[in-house]
Amino acid sequence: MGLGVSAPRREASLADFEGERVELLGTTRDVYRAGSGPAVIVLAEMPGVTPHVLGFASRLVDMGCTAVVPHLFGKSGVEPGRGGRRTFLFDAVQAMAPICISKEFTVLATGRTSPVVGWLRALARREHERCGGPGVGAVGMCFTGGFALAMATIPEVVAPVMAQPSLPFPLGARRRRRIDLSDADLAVVEQRCASGELAVVGLRFCGDSAVPAERFAMLRERLGDAFVAVELPDESAHPGASLKPHSTLTTHLVDEPGAPTHDGLEIVLDHLRRCLLDGVSGR
Repeated sequence: MGLGVSAPRREASLADFEGERVELLGTTRDVYRAGSGPAVIVLAEMPGVTPHVLGFASRLVDMGCTAVVPHLFGKSGVEPGRGGRRTFLFDAVQAMAPICISKEFTVLATGRTSPVVGWLRALARREHERCGGPGVGAVGMCFTGGFALAMATIPEVVAPVMAQPSLPFPLGARRRRRIDLSDADLAVVEQRCASGELAVVGLRFCGDSAVPAERFAMLRERLGDAFVAVELPDESAHPGASLKPHSTLTTHLVDEPGAPTHDGLEIVLDHLRRCLLDGVSGR
């Protein structure tokens, strides 16, 4: 490709964000915020709010949005894999163990929306009221990928993005063709897409077994042309990552113009810009 495939991936730290405790629906969580303008809620991948996730959020700040990053699991601000693959797996297991027994997250069942999405919808309503604009963006990654789609049942969420949506875990043909939200919620999203009110961006690496091709095929069938699928060749992933190609916007991003992953990132940013910033006074 003639590209500098060792291009550094963007990072940021918690020091770049303002932390606050947010109580909604009787549950209090830490939320990290930066920037101004319409809000984009960034939902971290496993094992948590890492410097790479915060680096993605900082791009939204540069674009003219308020980045809102809730802490849902894991340790915030810690770089996964800092000691290699073994360290990454240890961090992931530590983050995953409580989630698998929590009633807030649905990891295997089909036809169910994780209860934590109710809290995230309330956060979206709060941020829309606080930040203004035409609505709120939601970017889910990996474990939280489908959460962004489930949040789009409310009118405040106008720009959902699913980066490598990994739930339900694709064990068996049925789960490979499902996404982690209820049939009723998917029908609401489908109707919003059919009416032209909503478009959805999804990203995956072609060989990523955690995000099977059947899942994206189902979303194309249900959402039609409103579903923008970005499917990246495995060989375009950043070679410095210790795991197989998976994290499209963070760990496996080659952040260099002309790289397929960079093009995927630009599709996401253009989607958010078009839905949230185009036509906003002063932009």
